[in-house]
Amino acid sequence: MTAAIQDFQGKFPKQLWPLFFSEMWERFCFYGMRGMLVIFMVDVLLLDTEKANLQYGATQAFVYAFTFIGGLFADKILGFRKSLFWGGLLMITGSVILAIDPKSFFFLGISFTIIGTGFFKPNITTIVGMLYKEGDTRRDAGFSAFYAGINLGALLGGYLCISVGNGSLFSEYVPTHLRWNVAFSFAAVVMIISLLTFINTQKKLGTIGMSPLLHLTVSKRRLVEVSVFLGSLVTIPILMTLVSVPEYTDIFMEVIGPAALLYLFYEMRNFSLVENKKLIAALIFILFSIVFWGFFEQSGGSLSLYAAENLHNTFFGLTLDPNGVNNSANSLFVILFATLVGLFWVWLSTRKLEPSTTSKFGFGFLFLAGGFLIFFLGKNFASESGLTSLELFTLGWLVITFGELCLSPIGMSAVTKLAPEKIQGVMMGMWFLASAYGQYMAGILGAGIAKSAKNMSNFEKLQVYTAEYKLLALYALLAGILLLLLSPYIKRLTGSVK
Repeated sequence: MTAAIQDFQGKFPKQLWPLFFSEMWERFCFYGMRGMLVIFMVDVLLLDTEKANLQYGATQAFVYAFTFIGGLFADKILGFRKSLFWGGLLMITGSVILAIDPKSFFFLGISFTIIGTGFFKPNITTIVGMLYKEGDTRRDAGFSAFYAGINLGALLGGYLCISVGNGSLFSEYVPTHLRWNVAFSFAAVVMIISLLTFINTQKKLGTIGMSPLLHLTVSKRRLVEVSVFLGSLVTIPILMTLVSVPEYTDIFMEVIGPAALLYLFYEMRNFSLVENKKLIAALIFILFSIVFWGFFEQSGGSLSLYAAENLHNTFFGLTLDPNGVNNSANSLFVILFATLVGLFWVWLSTRKLEPSTTSKFGFGFLFLAGGFLIFFLGKNFASESGLTSLELFTLGWLVITFGELCLSPIGMSAVTKLAPEKIQGVMMGMWFLASAYGQYMAGILGAGIAKSAKNMSNFEKLQVYTAEYKLLALYALLAGILLLLLSPYIKRLTGSVK
């Protein structure tokens, strides 16, 4: 049955599209919440901007760190389907808790969604990778299309949730004291849609994503699975403590990364030299992605505060919520260009002109540098009140988006191609664990920026923020150049993988 699925005709397998929509709604939930975190913590929980940035980084770091754990349990015990289903249930629970009372139950609801995302996110991505045979050149195009689904959800959730929460959208229909409740309730509704979509999709997946323990008796398998479910619930109060105190995040991040690397090295004993070279190449991509996401994810931290305080609310005469634009512009551009970029890679491949994965990563950093340089140039268009151009800010996100399209879907695709099937879930989890370190790094960077701008006028804050973005542009440029120089050497590690 799996072979029949992988022998599809055309550019995309038919199973890709329902997975596309399931992931779209899950990302609506995730990015809707992500876009609200810093503003909610400053405006409702009354945290100062420095602590809000650290708290944001801690929360997001745990989200992505748990994708490694979710991938591990999927590989070894639950299979990708049950992991995804369980994750969806936990995310729905967390969203409902936040919709009821986000102020009182903030860390409880967030903890449910963190663990739920850990079980959901890496495993739906792995299922997409399993729709393709090894060496299928259409895989990058498929992941680019799938990535468009991710960003359609991010676009809708990123703009809608924060705009309702801060009162810039539907304020005449939603009472002031219920704005944040309604904003979080959107996440609950769309996660229900996401889970129902996946349930309907399972019958089209054949044996893809089934439990790796089918050789055990039903009673033994259920005992192990229930243990995982109960264990994840027992983790909730522990995670609440860790998330609510950023200092605990430091300890966690100092442990989880080295532990993941040691586990990978342990697993590498079971593979050939050729396979291990591919794993080393995948690890290089994963490590560079940490830096990329550390810069990129300023979107949920320092750029959220920058958008709220230093951007005009008009875009070519149209009134828009600057934070809504910050949360959704990137997603809109991905939707517009992701499939085209993916097909462009296919077009280059048929002419033997496609750049290597390492070169694509390098180009991603160069675009990232260009985007932050544009953010820096915003200082030249500032008014005396410290407000600058929303149009220029949006242009910066357009440039960064091309960087993301050169790195993120390509990286996900590369990991599924380079990792042996037995540890694909673990390697995809490590890809998202790198995002955890990127988020952690983003929180630290954002907190540093907020601290530097503390107690300043709006105009002075603008100068501080843009100066820091200039430095990020420089570091991204250096990383991009380094990757391009390393490209021939990394290509030798990847062997026959294209």
